[in-house]
Amino acid sequence: MSKTTLNRHVADLASGTTRRKRAVLYLRVSTPGQVHTDYDPEGISIPAQREAGKRKADSLDADIDMGDNPESALVETILHAVDQYQSQASGADIKYKMGQKVKNGGTVNQAKLGYLNARQPKPEGGEIRTIAVDPQRGPLVTLGFELYATGDFTLADLSTELCDRGLRTRPTAKHPAQAVSISKLSEMLRDRYYLGYVTYQGEEYPGRHEALVTRELFERVQVLLESRTAAQERRRIHHHYLKGSLFCGRCQRAGRRGRLVIQRSVNSRGTEYLYFFCRNTQERTCGARYVNVLHVEAAVERHYATVQFSSQLVTDVRRQLAATLAEKDSATRLLRQQLTTELHALDVKESNLIDLGIGDLTESAKVKIKSKLREIERQRERLSERLTQVKDDLADSAELVEESLRLLEDAHQLYLRCDDEQRRLLNQALFSSLYLEEDHVVESDMVAPFSQLQVLRQKHHDGSRDSDESHKNEDQVVTDNGDDLISRNTLEGLLRDVVLVRCSSRPSVVEHIGFEPMTSSMPWKRATSCANAPCWE
Repeated sequence: MSKTTLNRHVADLASGTTRRKRAVLYLRVSTPGQVHTDYDPEGISIPAQREAGKRKADSLDADIDMGDNPESALVETILHAVDQYQSQASGADIKYKMGQKVKNGGTVNQAKLGYLNARQPKPEGGEIRTIAVDPQRGPLVTLGFELYATGDFTLADLSTELCDRGLRTRPTAKHPAQAVSISKLSEMLRDRYYLGYVTYQGEEYPGRHEALVTRELFERVQVLLESRTAAQERRRIHHHYLKGSLFCGRCQRAGRRGRLVIQRSVNSRGTEYLYFFCRNTQERTCGARYVNVLHVEAAVERHYATVQFSSQLVTDVRRQLAATLAEKDSATRLLRQQLTTELHALDVKESNLIDLGIGDLTESAKVKIKSKLREIERQRERLSERLTQVKDDLADSAELVEESLRLLEDAHQLYLRCDDEQRRLLNQALFSSLYLEEDHVVESDMVAPFSQLQVLRQKHHDGSRDSDESHKNEDQVVTDNGDDLISRNTLEGLLRDVVLVRCSSRPSVVEHIGFEPMTSSMPWKRATSCANAPCWE
């Protein structure tokens, strides 16, 4: 005991007084949000703690000292030290537990886009906090990787495309759901978490969560991201009128699908070059070389000459087409007349039954009449449907075939006269796929009705080389020189096929804005469709 303290106790005893106990109040809140919550700046918690502390001090017969004395400073310093120790100890404990969870494959942060935080019950009781695939956003995240790997999308394009398909950020209290930003997409496409890994303190561990992309897909995306970053391209996707129509001929022969995508390269002098290449080369499953865009354009131009119809073939098809329609027209008129007669007979039956039902009949009779009326209605619907089909007869198909013949008769020259946008429309109207190998179009898949016409062309060609008269029959038409043969049955089959595809083919063929430049000097007066395109004579 110090001399000062001893003297104080002696003085207290001499005066007959007893010194009271002293107490210190320690008031705290967990977060700053707990103050300034009421009219009192201290909020609600601090005043309540002060009142409770005063009651406790009174029960201990102690005086509260919060003054600026050495004892108060000592207590405050000790409490701060204890708080700091507790904070550091808790942080170290949490860090250790997080590290252990990651090493076991767990996720310690909020679920990433495409996943959800979930709770999995344990058999022995309790639950485990885990990660599950978001059933709404997960498949769209996978789609994002797949679309970007095609090389046909910039990050801006991908953001818009995925938003249109339904991929948006999770809404919060402050921010509603919105399109995934370009920067977030860039992070997502580089994040190995979607490959099934978790990273903590710079170390990577296999995760327990389900991967949303395969390693092959992830690597393809990384190669594309790096190539675009290295090229420092502002607009990383290069639009070309042949994009979407070209496929790899080498992959086609190998039994796989390989779309050709376009890439921009700049040499040391700043000259820009555009190339088409098979995207399967990124996976090292195709060895096709890169082909300069100019060579590809020339190859497609040459291919149009190979699908063009000769004037003689067009004349033969038109002649046989007219004969086929004339023969079928009488049968069509007879069928239409028969169906119309049957519909009129049904109307009479229905009218008679309605008149009969007006009289006094038993309930059983009324039920029978209603049943008969329902049967008549079913027959009427069936016959009316057939009549509609008959009215929509082969003449419409013949019109479409005629339009297609006009286009194929001068396809090569027409393609050469088109601008880039018109070439894109023409390619899409004629071909579903153009297969390129080296700098040649080695094969093509045409859309209907052009595909059927090409089959007819091949049969016509094969028939012209067959001079054996035993193969000729009355179903075949021989041209003036006796060389070319067209089967009437083949033409009828063509027309029936066109009936099935007419609705889907007609818009792609005749509803475009036109393949010819619209100038007032042209005799067809600004054609806006192939149906009004120039006569190819």
